[in-house]
Amino acid sequence: MLERSDWYDLARDTNWTPKYVPEEELFPEDYAGSRGIPEHIWATYDEPYKVTYREYVGMQREKDSGAYSVKAALERMDMYTSADPGWIATLKEHYGAVSVVEYNAALQNARLLRFGRAGGMRNMATFGMLDEVRHGQIQLYFAHEYVAKDRQFDWAHRSMNTNNWVTLAARRFFDDLMMTRNVIDTSLAMNFSFETGFTNLQFIGLASDATHAGDFKFAKLIQSIQSDEARHAQIGTPTLKILIEQGKKADAQRMVDISFWRSSRLFAILTGIPMDYYLPLDKREGSFKEFMQEWIVTQFTRSLEDLGLEKPWYWDIFMRDLDEHHHGQQLGTWSWRPTLWWSPAAGVSPDERDWLEEKYPGWNDTFGKCWDVITENARTGRFEKTVPGTLPVICNVSQNPIVGTPGKTLQDRQLTYNGRKYHFGSEVDQWIFEQDPQRYARHQSLVDRFLSGSIEPANLEGVLAYMGLGVISDGGQDAHDFSWATAKTTKTVKAA
Repeated sequence: MLERSDWYDLARDTNWTPKYVPEEELFPEDYAGSRGIPEHIWATYDEPYKVTYREYVGMQREKDSGAYSVKAALERMDMYTSADPGWIATLKEHYGAVSVVEYNAALQNARLLRFGRAGGMRNMATFGMLDEVRHGQIQLYFAHEYVAKDRQFDWAHRSMNTNNWVTLAARRFFDDLMMTRNVIDTSLAMNFSFETGFTNLQFIGLASDATHAGDFKFAKLIQSIQSDEARHAQIGTPTLKILIEQGKKADAQRMVDISFWRSSRLFAILTGIPMDYYLPLDKREGSFKEFMQEWIVTQFTRSLEDLGLEKPWYWDIFMRDLDEHHHGQQLGTWSWRPTLWWSPAAGVSPDERDWLEEKYPGWNDTFGKCWDVITENARTGRFEKTVPGTLPVICNVSQNPIVGTPGKTLQDRQLTYNGRKYHFGSEVDQWIFEQDPQRYARHQSLVDRFLSGSIEPANLEGVLAYMGLGVISDGGQDAHDFSWATAKTTKTVKAA
């Protein structure tokens, strides 16, 4: 019998010579994005993670068996009842933001499978498409067991079909980078920047957090997904090598710069907030900033250097962002908790504030000042004053509220284009808009829709119903019912 190495390259090569259809019709440039690079060059595409279909099916069957077996074995533990509400918030946020997006990722891989010029890319995308279908199914299944106990878990299945403001931001991100670009740009944006740079490593951290929180079902689920992420994240690297070798380095660098920044902004909310505010203090291994420095900064920059690419031009801004952006978003999302599908943890008890000050020196003098006011209002029962009375300003690229360090870096950058004023949360967001204004100009944020009269009745109740809150489930409340506002420090209690 032949060794795999003797037949693998032949088996994965699905190229053929078309006789009845011109190449340009078979692979339209708007979809293929081949940039004039001839077919024989794309034929040199060589992914490092080689697997056969027989091996793939066997591995996936073992992963599914492991995850579902752990779930069945732990059914009687009733994790939901015993878990900290902060961890429950992490689960709801994750399932609502990720589960259905996995199906869209399957469509992304299907486009790579159809329009990719490289046979190796099409082969990897076939496995990637099957991966993403499995990821969608298993995450919806795991989340569904909690729906009878808590309707907010129903957002795992329904969030991406609503107009919730978090959904609008996430959907806009995935529509931009995953669904509406040619396959070469998509493989750079999603498979290299987003998956190599963020999600593959995020799932490692998330599985670790789940284990520390005692949620072994979720840990096993995430572990079964992460190993797939590591494989199809490899689709982008051979693409980059070919582009650079063919003199397209500037084009590739620009796409990496755009997608890395956009990914980092989404990642700060989906991962940064849970790591530094939702996870119970005694379960934390490190801060979001420490995680980013170890896993993202070090490893991603090494990948860039290996390929001959530069760090994104805004690297200093990105590094500064690690100290502030997710703290600002936590202030905003917690304060606007009635607009969320999960009940967020404040994460600012005296002990938690000490931890934040240790990890982010100066936190008490900046973000802590805002939480001082909120804490005093909560402590004295003036809960209505812990919810803002005004609309936030939304960035027209990230679709997230514009935030910064209070009194230091908060800035609303503005640009008028075709008679409409646009807002940006940073110099980088504005640069991304200016690269392709038509891509971003027509999208309307939730605030835009409210001000244009698209939401009726034009009051808080109307906005909440428009977002599906009070329809699918109630909106969020403070996860710990404000117990943190009157908590004493552990140090004080021990001293007394």
